[in-house]
Amino acid sequence: MIRFPNCKINIGLSILEKLPDGYHRIESLMFPIPLRDILEIVPTSSGETKLTVTGNVPQGEMQQNLCYRAWKLMHESYGIPAVEMHLHKLIPHGAGLGGGSSDAAFTLQMLNEIFNLNLSLIDLKSLAFKLGMDCPFFLLNSPAIATHKGEILNPVQFSLSGYQLYLVKPSEGVSTAEAYAGVKPRFPEISLDALMNSPITKWKEKVKNDFEESVFKAHPKIEEIKNELYRQGAIYASMSGSGSAVYGIFNADATPEINMPGLFTWKSLL
Repeated sequence: MIRFPNCKINIGLSILEKLPDGYHRIESLMFPIPLRDILEIVPTSSGETKLTVTGNVPQGEMQQNLCYRAWKLMHESYGIPAVEMHLHKLIPHGAGLGGGSSDAAFTLQMLNEIFNLNLSLIDLKSLAFKLGMDCPFFLLNSPAIATHKGEILNPVQFSLSGYQLYLVKPSEGVSTAEAYAGVKPRFPEISLDALMNSPITKWKEKVKNDFEESVFKAHPKIEEIKNELYRQGAIYASMSGSGSAVYGIFNADATPEINMPGLFTWKSLL
């Protein structure tokens, strides 16, 4: 079985408060985009689960990979046998795009189908939450306002049809721990849900990612990318999530030239 796990961007991200368990309460519009990895899973009679990763390979042992952890969770919970997995990474890591979380969510869905477990969406969400706060979103995989720790999802009717998305990531990444260490929780003046009803031309001054303030100080290259996207005519630009990728939303007929060396760049009509 072959599937194509996609990633997401965050449109606005408010860090509201720190919770007693150490996590933070957030509010963000999570929006899926068509930049995809390639994931193949096949049953094996070898008795040993194997994972090979090619492409934009993140560092780490197989046991740390979220695809392997998803299989192990299903194995421990439902007794599924060994499989062979091949993941070809096109989504950059350390970018705030949720690529690893998407891989994990798709792995759960694929194993559910391959082994005819007939798990419900609620069952899969319960498993996904154990793998990461972004994982449940990729089971839904449509625009949603994420609240609490990011796992409570309220689907919304929201489209960027007719716009172009430019995604730019420098070679450096930003860890989730680093991003949260520098953030200052605060409540926005206007809820993100209300802001989504305002024209996209008004977002530049109103729709904020609270991670940017501290991340830009530590990684000025990321702020430079955002400023360059605006210089090239972006209607709205923002860092995605807690990572280093920055996206710009442009009119469909725009032809920006992002000439900054050492960058991962990707564009798509939405």
